[in-house]
Amino acid sequence: MDNAKKPQPARRRFKAVIDGQSYTIVGNRTEAHMQAVTDLMNKQLAQLKKLAPDMSKEEASILLAFNAISDQLEKTEAYDRLKKQDQDDDHTSSPES
Repeated sequence: MDNAKKPQPARRRFKAVIDGQSYTIVGNRTEAHMQAVTDLMNKQLAQLKKLAPDMSKEEASILLAFNAISDQLEKTEAYDRLKKQDQDDDHTSSPES
């Protein structure tokens, strides 16, 4: 049995400003990825504030997190359906005569 561990991607520190608040995010994603996430979060928070100006930062953050997890579940379900369809196609296809 091979017990060798796979090398982990380098952990990076990324300074993000989200809704005017500074955060240091530690992760293994690229700076471009982290910046894209930050930009999207700020855009979505601004949209929420425009739609509901009386919403608190906490409420907006919770709604943003809820929407992100909902999107993640939808994408996981779509991936699982495609994977199952691909497996079903592999089992039902027969070699041509």
